[in-house]
Amino acid sequence: MSFSTDDLGEIKWSLLTCLLSAAAALGMISYSADIQQRSLKELQQAQRQLNNAREQLLTAQNDLENMSSYQMEYDALVAQKVIGSEQRLDWIEGLERIRHQNLVPEFNYSISPQTAYLPNPPLNAGNFKLGISPMSMQIDLLHEGQLLNFFDALSSQMPGWFLLDKCGISRVDNAQNGNVMLRAECAGGWFTMKNQNTP
Repeated sequence: MSFSTDDLGEIKWSLLTCLLSAAAALGMISYSADIQQRSLKELQQAQRQLNNAREQLLTAQNDLENMSSYQMEYDALVAQKVIGSEQRLDWIEGLERIRHQNLVPEFNYSISPQTAYLPNPPLNAGNFKLGISPMSMQIDLLHEGQLLNFFDALSSQMPGWFLLDKCGISRVDNAQNGNVMLRAECAGGWFTMKNQNTP
């Protein structure tokens, strides 16, 4: 089959329709590709926003768990009377209770006025003021194990934190009580934390 220029007149409208259809199809394909590309970008952006929201939710949940944990620790320190004012009367009463348990033959102590506690290395205590009430002790012993029992009772039976700084043990040659063989000279202090926002 052969075409001549005369045949163009008869098929020109069909040819024009075909060309217009092809152009429209190409335009639709290009438009669809643009929409698909835009939708893909929007999907990626939405996915990033969703991931960020999930991370923020996870961070908030972790913070809530940490706050709950810290609140429990804070409440425990308040109950133990570490957080708050100096508990001098409680310490004296506690030491007298320990005296009546006869864990050691005899002990004497003195508690000095509270001073600022300056840890080494320095510690950022935030809103808390750290204090220590120095205490020195002279403890008569029959043997070294009594000293350990004494400090174990001090730790487990009394409110607060006692920080032991040093202890020196010497032999007693001329003791008034013939059973006392050793004397411990110990120093430390009662540690407290005071929230500066509370009166």
